Amino acid sequence: MLLNDVRRLASYLVFIKNYIMKLNEKKVAILATNGFEQSELFEPLKALKNEGATVDIVSLEKGEIKGWTDVNWGKSIAVDKTLGEVSVSDYNALMLPGGVINPDILRTNTKAIDLVKSFVENKKPVAAICHAPWLLASADVLKDREITSYNSIKDDMINAGAVWKDQSVVCDQGLVTSRNPNDLPDFNSKFIEEICEGQH
Repeated sequence: MLLNDVRRLASYLVFIKNYIMKLNEKKVAILATNGFEQSELFEPLKALKNEGATVDIVSLEKGEIKGWTDVNWGKSIAVDKTLGEVSVSDYNALMLPGGVINPDILRTNTKAIDLVKSFVENKKPVAAICHAPWLLASADVLKDREITSYNSIKDDMINAGAVWKDQSVVCDQGLVTSRNPNDLPDFNSKFIEEICEGQH
């Protein structure tokens, strides 16, 4: 009798856990390559997984990509899928970590830009932090959109047609942007909220 009670309780706890997790059955792609700002990948990754999301690290090649922290190379993370293996229909949302090196490499890659553009055109949530809005500018999706970014690329954003704001997080119809790692709590919270809402 006691064993059955324990099994019932375990089953109930799994049900409750699944019920309170906001992103169960949601899939999110994090597009990155070498030189991503370490905290801007790992902290959103943790926040998304804590809410039950399935998250794929998408990059240019298989293997691992290495982060950047302060003035040195940081932790590495395994790549789950290459750009050639994914499409917008595979995911509910896209996240773009910053760092200077990472988005500067990705914005010269046609497949990366096409993927970013397809998420925006399909009105699926996209989150970009720090220098990652460079990818949005290269994808030509910023016309009249309210965003923020790292301060040093503010002019790039305005020249791409964006309405730039100096706020910890700016959201415009599913497009979530933040300025730097200090904004990560607001960034993560808003991105999760937008994924819950779905297509905009």
